[in-house]
Formats: sequence, structure tokens, C-alpha cells
Amino acid sequence: MIFLNNVSCRQGRVLAVENVSASFGPGLSAIAGPNGAGKTTMLRALAGLHPVASGSITGLPAAHEIGFLPQASEADRRFPIACDDFVKFGAWGRVGAFAAASESEQQRAQSALSRMGLADLARRSVAQLSSGQFQRLMFARLIVQNASVILLDEPFTAVDAATEAGLIDQLMAWRDEGRIVIAVLHDHDLIRELFPTTLLLGREAARFGPTSEVLAAKSRRGLRSAA
Repeated sequence: MIFLNNVSCRQGRVLAVENVSASFGPGLSAIAGPNGAGKTTMLRALAGLHPVASGSITGLPAAHEIGFLPQASEADRRFPIACDDFVKFGAWGRVGAFAAASESEQQRAQSALSRMGLADLARRSVAQLSSGQFQRLMFARLIVQNASVILLDEPFTAVDAATEAGLIDQLMAWRDEGRIVIAVLHDHDLIRELFPTTLLLGREAARFGPTSEVLAAKSRRGLRSAA
């Protein structure tokens, strides 16, 4: 279990996240809220990439056991590297950053590419991929990493319906394997359908709990505001 204990994080001098408490166990959990609510900041704090100003995060595994998928807009695809070599970077926690991949790691990478429907593109340059193909490649690297905690920042942005379905299938596989999967998402219908628990950030105090209760409470507040 991962526990957030009254966590606050700053962006410069501004509190981006304030007094957030939640607990994440195996399965699928969502982080939701409007733009500017601190969702990405919260996810990066869970990944150890953003400092906590106050409070604490406990229960996190070692860094190599945390798989992090940034927003697609943050990924630099200009580096000249083939898809299969890119995916092998997922194994750095096991083999080191500069060690040659063993035959078993080569096979793991090929299996991950096949799983994401990219086997025929193994030697294609990353720069030549479409947005959807690149997102599937990022998922393939996470498969190779084999982390126990998987953090995803808007994983379905700018992908078509077929790609989204394939990515969701992988989320379901991670869930069934007992991994902790936490995703920042905007689509509340998708959250209600697939994610049993939700951390909702916003202008009011953060809410955490069963998705049906957390998002229903948001809807009721929205109706009162509209009235």
C-alpha cells in the first residue's frame, strides 16, 4: 500500500497540492480534477520526481520498481534510436544503464513490442512513429520494466479508439497481476467504468474514496453551483 499523509507540494511559491491524504493498493486508481488542480504534480511526487513540501508519502518501493509514463507532450522523440532499443531501456533497473541486454532481455523486449502490436516496427526510428504508436511504445517499455507500481499521466491523450482499447487491455493485465496502477485522467465516464477508487483534486479540499462516491459528490456540487 502507498499512503499519502497530508501531502502538500509547491510549484515555485504556489501550493499546487495541499493537504492530500489517500491510500493506493493493488488495482486501478485514478487522479482526477480540472486543469491546474495539481494532478501531474501529485503523480510526479509519487514517482519521486517532485519534492513534498509537507506531509509524507510512505510505502513506495525502490525507484526501479516504479514505472512512470509522462504526458505525451513531455516526451522527446527526436533522439535517433530504434524502437526495440528504446524498449530495452525499461530493463535498466535489472541490468544497469550501460550493460548489454542479455538474450532473455532481448526476448522480453520483443514480446513487449508484440504485445503492443509493434513487432513489425522494431527497427524503425522512434521519430517516425505516430502519436498512437509512440504511446504503445511507451507502454511496451513499461512492460519490460516490470514494475510493481505504474504511474500514468493522461495515457489516452491523442490516441485513436483502437489504440486506447489496446492500452486499456494492458491496464487490465497489470490489474490482474496485482500491480498498483495510478492514472491521471480527464474522462470521468472512463474513470467510472474502470477505476474503482479516485483521488479528486480541485479548488475545494481533495477527496479520496470509491469512485462512485467521489465523482457523485463532485456532480452534486456542480449542480448546486449551476443553480
